[in-house]
Amino acid sequence: MKAHLIPVYFKSAGDKDFQKQLSVLKTLLADEAQFLEPAALGSALPEGDAVVFPQLLGDAYRRVEDFKKIDVPILVVTSEFGTMAMWDWEIVSFMKAEGVEMIAPYNPEQTKLLCRSLAVKRDMRSTKFLVIQDDPGEGFQADIFKRFYWWEDGCTARIKDKFGVTIVKKSFKEFGARAKRIPDQQVKAIRKDWDLKTEGVGEEALNSALKVYLAAREEVEKDPAVKGIGINCLNESRCSDTTPCLAWDMLFRERGIVWGCEADTMSLLTKYLVHHCLGAPIMMTNIYPSLMGMAPLKHERIDFFPRVEDPDNCLLVAHCGYLGIVPSSQATDWVLRPKVLAIVDPNATAIDARMPLGPTTMAKLDPTLNKMIVVDSVLEQYVQYPSSDCRNGGVIRVPDGHRLMAGACSHHQCLLSGKWTTEIEFMGKIFDLEIERLS
Repeated sequence: MKAHLIPVYFKSAGDKDFQKQLSVLKTLLADEAQFLEPAALGSALPEGDAVVFPQLLGDAYRRVEDFKKIDVPILVVTSEFGTMAMWDWEIVSFMKAEGVEMIAPYNPEQTKLLCRSLAVKRDMRSTKFLVIQDDPGEGFQADIFKRFYWWEDGCTARIKDKFGVTIVKKSFKEFGARAKRIPDQQVKAIRKDWDLKTEGVGEEALNSALKVYLAAREEVEKDPAVKGIGINCLNESRCSDTTPCLAWDMLFRERGIVWGCEADTMSLLTKYLVHHCLGAPIMMTNIYPSLMGMAPLKHERIDFFPRVEDPDNCLLVAHCGYLGIVPSSQATDWVLRPKVLAIVDPNATAIDARMPLGPTTMAKLDPTLNKMIVVDSVLEQYVQYPSSDCRNGGVIRVPDGHRLMAGACSHHQCLLSGKWTTEIEFMGKIFDLEIERLS
């Protein structure tokens, strides 16, 4: 996908400096952008994802009203290096004071990120997320699952209204039955094509996991618009003899399909945006803040929080027995093991994986879908609690645990390895998202 950019000029499309910079941009952004025919500032613009100014002039101060007529994002890429020229700082600042938001990248990777984000924004209007479930909240642990916003019709409507994504729902009972019917011979035929690291996983369990992959892959192949997927895998686990963890990693590796554990469309949408705009792998997990005391620990069947300095600013992170479904492309260690949670079938499996220690970015859309909450944090260590629901979890340190408690919007959070907050802020400009840092 490429962004469709409308080059806008002040005086003439034939202006020597305008043409020179436009030629530079076409070369620098050959993989990220398609440039439409140049248009004059103040004229009717063709349909496109954004306008780009390869050149700014002092005339801008006297043409504020023309800028205000532009109803798509305005990019300023006026240097030969694919960034804003430093001489344009004053114009960009002036326009902001006048209510005109210009997006002025200051390194070339930001410019490419903006183009990817514009292309994703356009593509999302025809994107579908497949959610496999029957009666969400009516299965196991109903007292917990009935509380989740992502199953509300209002949440689905907001996702459609804000981003254009359609949520398609299919029966988990039918999907699980169809997966079971896939012949073992078909599974054996694909196993040789995948280097799957397993420990303690028997033949039957691995076959079941691979059958879910084949059944999910068939759904994706039937409808190329499906670019995200989720299953109500815990609450309605009686519908399947396994879990979809392995399938999600395989589909991500093979096709870039992102997933939402427990059919969490809010996390799925967060992951989709961040992964496709930033180009970084991302995972989701549960956060258990030390400040909450025994409430989260009881859920994980452990008796004490990890022994750390300043525990008020630390979170235990774990999901389904381990850290969570860390994509193999994001992991330093990755292995498929037998399931941990009692809520799923004895034949089920789970991924035991580790992300790199060090800087880690936590991100999640809030319920309004107008804001993304971001935390610059540090993954400090891994901790093990044998015979618990946290066999291998992580400890994340945040700048202010109390502020996180006040500002975080869910126990489900999405994690990226490294520092990504600035990049997320640039992405937010394209999607009209406020980025709130809990620092």
